[in-house]
Amino acid sequence: MSISGDQNNPYQPQPNPYGQVPAPQNPVPAQQNPYAQQPPPQAPGGGYGYPAPGVPAPPVGPPGAAGGTGRGLSGWLWAIGGAVAASAIWGSVLFATGGFSSEPSPDLAGYGYTSDLCADTSLTPFENAHYKTKASTGTASKDANPQHSGAQQNSLDTMWCNVTLEQENASSSDYSSIWLYNTATLHKKTDPAPEFADSYRSYEKQDTSVGYKVESVPGIGDEAYLVTRNDQGSSNTGSYVILGVRDGWMTYQSTWSSYASSSSSGKQPTSAEVATMLKTSATETLKRLQRSR
Repeated sequence: MSISGDQNNPYQPQPNPYGQVPAPQNPVPAQQNPYAQQPPPQAPGGGYGYPAPGVPAPPVGPPGAAGGTGRGLSGWLWAIGGAVAASAIWGSVLFATGGFSSEPSPDLAGYGYTSDLCADTSLTPFENAHYKTKASTGTASKDANPQHSGAQQNSLDTMWCNVTLEQENASSSDYSSIWLYNTATLHKKTDPAPEFADSYRSYEKQDTSVGYKVESVPGIGDEAYLVTRNDQGSSNTGSYVILGVRDGWMTYQSTWSSYASSSSSGKQPTSAEVATMLKTSATETLKRLQRSR
């Protein structure tokens, strides 16, 4: 039995009753895989960190500086090592020469120690003013005139000379006395300069019935001071004058002390005359102490 050809074949493709569906106009792009490997960044004009022609290379510096590299760190460490080595060598030199010593080097200005300061003390100015060394009264050492002594210690070398003087042709009935005290000190541990002036200026600050005048004396050592006692109103004549000299770390003091009763026939020198004698004597004595070294 045949089937007519105009019968619909149920197995033929059927047309879409809604017509052809157009393709989407804005397709959704494919999502990027966050786990995919990314290509390395390229330097401007070049690739993989190498600068393009005309672009300066990053600077080389110590650790922490921008653009630092291993080669820069190595050079910096070599520089540090060289500085440490140089410091070690210089430190060895200082230790060898005493450069690290905490003790200051004393400036003795060419002065040296002598056990007999009297031998170097110039008495010429006093002799020219008609004063002479008084004769000894006994044979014991305590009666000797002049008297000298000295001591060398770790921090100080100290020298003394005491001389008793008298006026030439003085009467045996005259009651008078004249002493000259000289000291020289070599300061080997401490610079006496900071306190030297005040040690003499302090005479003016003394609250006593006898006043003192202090004045600077130019031309002797690094600094010198003259102290004069005011004896106005005294029934006895006499004078008390001190000359202090500092030259470097050496200090020197010469003191004149005289006393005479009102009945004494001898004329006593004024404080100004004594000051002149002390300055002349000190100038010559200090020259001798420098030569004795």
